[in-house]
Amino acid sequence: MIDSLRLRHASSDPSRGQIPMNALVTGAGGFLGLYLVEQLVARGDRVRGFCRGSYAELDRLGVETVRRDVRDAEAVAAACRGVDVVFHTAAVSGISIDWEHYHGINTLGTRNVVAACRREQVGRLVYTSSPSVTFDAADQCGVDESAPYRIAGSATTRTPRPWPSSTCSKATAPTGF
Repeated sequence: MIDSLRLRHASSDPSRGQIPMNALVTGAGGFLGLYLVEQLVARGDRVRGFCRGSYAELDRLGVETVRRDVRDAEAVAAACRGVDVVFHTAAVSGISIDWEHYHGINTLGTRNVVAACRREQVGRLVYTSSPSVTFDAADQCGVDESAPYRIAGSATTRTPRPWPSSTCSKATAPTGF
């Protein structure tokens, strides 16, 4: 995936080879985000990390870090300024999380990222989610984006929730980027 994105940013001067991308990674201090940052830095891209905390590993990698929250639309827009691609990995997961916190980060935060990418004319948004949006308290093997969402109160829901999974998942963000 990362290599195919790089091809879109290849230099027109064959002697220079490929030019680095300016990338923003939301959730840069998390499990997936940090791994992605490491890969981008290793191949020579310029990386800006967007995260709520301070992470020594990001400092060690020389990553520009913006310590803010995806629920802050203006902070997200400012972080998107001047980047070629946004990798949106910021999220919270789990089945015992406060509704307001979960919805605020996963749904409203994602909407802020999409809106900021549009506003700042970011060329590409790479969006991630997690299996928690389809979790029904059973093992999930071979699950992909075609898996159905479990609706609270349906016969297939094994984990009672006061809201449908799709309501609080990142999947409810506007499409058509």
